[in-house]
Amino acid sequence: MIVNLRPHTTAHWRGERPRLLSTSSDWADALARVGQPLCIVRTPEGLAAAEGGEVVLGGGAGGGLPVVALVPAQSVGELGDPGFRRDHGLRFAYVAGAMANGIASVELVEAMGRAGMIGFFGAAGLTPATIEAAIDRLEAGLGDRPWGSNLIHSPYETGLESAVVDLYLRRGVRRVSASAYLAMSLAVVRYRVAGIHRVADGTIVTPNHVFAKVSRVEVAEKFLAPPPDAMLVALVEQGHITAAQAELARQVPVAAELTVEADSGGHTDNRPALTLLPAMIALRDRMQAQYPGGVRLRVGAAGGIATPWAAAAAFAMGADYILTGSVNQACREAGTSDTVRKALAEADQADVAMAPAADMFEMGVELQVLRRGTLFAMRARKLYELYRAWPSLEAIPAGERLKVEQTIFRAPLDTIWAETRAFWAGRDPAQVELAERDPKHRMALVFRWYLGLSSRWANRGEPGRELDYQIWCGPAMGAFNSWARGSVFEPWEQRRVVPIALNILHGAAVLTRLASLRSQGVALEPPFVDLHPRPVAELEEVLQ
Repeated sequence: MIVNLRPHTTAHWRGERPRLLSTSSDWADALARVGQPLCIVRTPEGLAAAEGGEVVLGGGAGGGLPVVALVPAQSVGELGDPGFRRDHGLRFAYVAGAMANGIASVELVEAMGRAGMIGFFGAAGLTPATIEAAIDRLEAGLGDRPWGSNLIHSPYETGLESAVVDLYLRRGVRRVSASAYLAMSLAVVRYRVAGIHRVADGTIVTPNHVFAKVSRVEVAEKFLAPPPDAMLVALVEQGHITAAQAELARQVPVAAELTVEADSGGHTDNRPALTLLPAMIALRDRMQAQYPGGVRLRVGAAGGIATPWAAAAAFAMGADYILTGSVNQACREAGTSDTVRKALAEADQADVAMAPAADMFEMGVELQVLRRGTLFAMRARKLYELYRAWPSLEAIPAGERLKVEQTIFRAPLDTIWAETRAFWAGRDPAQVELAERDPKHRMALVFRWYLGLSSRWANRGEPGRELDYQIWCGPAMGAFNSWARGSVFEPWEQRRVVPIALNILHGAAVLTRLASLRSQGVALEPPFVDLHPRPVAELEEVLQ
């Protein structure tokens, strides 16, 4: 079982006879009980796990068994930054991401909040009225427990982004997940600085918290810096804040929580976490210096996190919290269809592809989706190729136009434009006016009809449109499925967000203890840990 041991010891254990660890299951059981400290001692019969007793450092005076390794208890609630948990009223440093179109549903956010974690409602793509209805339910269901909602950057719909901020400020939503930002917007700055004030001891209080999801250092730097001065001046001129509040805002960052998004589902730059997270932590450390004794900047890890190994690696690299996404979409609480849940449960790590994003189609921004069982990625890329190649719908060669009408839109493009025009006339009439002046913009809106509806078809489980389902998914989904195989989570019907989160955290704690053993010169032959997902009742036993 033991491959290598450090030859010398400087500690001895005294107590009742320890329990011998003679089999792989013995070692796995000892490491799995993360709430109990583990002392490995050498006995005449072999290595043993000592429980209770005392450890005496130095020499061998007074007898006792030589200590091979000491592994402290590793509560799953102690993973991550304690200040993060304290400031947001959490038991665990675990966040469920704001999957758009209500995939991160009210039910999902409520489940997380009741378990001492935090979830963000997937408000992107929804109308303010729908978002407000979700806020009503969350306030009633969670009370004072923490929760948040999404604020997505809308470069082509600034009015909608501003309206969502109006809603959040009016309803007292104190946490937002700011996603898809390439630069600061007046809306996100207005949300952050609203209500800023100084208390009696001189501390600057910002009631509203921005969790900025980023994958580029240059964007992260903007969020960790104070708001742009020109925007603060504009907010004063518009009457949103006072000059005194603007001065206070110059001393705080736009976001104190920075969620580093690596290779994820949805909008992503496919950055590897092993290189991206350390770069963001280094940036955080440099920028923390400008807030002495004030705001504590924190960095969380997202993208690719769906197993204990990924979570343990993120915490080991210094993540203050972790955020999961793709794995939650396959759970019962997610606001999607059973068809999607089943497809996600069958995915492997390579079953993903990049495709144009509806909200930033004209800019060429892409997102990561499930490839297996759907033609969405291929068809969406075809539409973007046509958009790049031709100045208008009328300029598309007749053969190409007929092909997309028959296979993608299933209707004449003129009919699709009529539907699209009616939609935008009610949502943002300026888009219709621009489209009637600019044929290129009209083509973009028509193509976005398909990109926008494809995710809703998936969420509703639209019959006959299965090949067009847009299912946001990263490689983490395949990694989770591999881990879940043969366990309670293998059937998609049994997947729920909180049991999955607790298993991920418990496994990360076990791996942290294993790393401690290794760092003390103890190397075990595999299999030496048992990380298979467990039912919650069984998990509670080893968490004691």
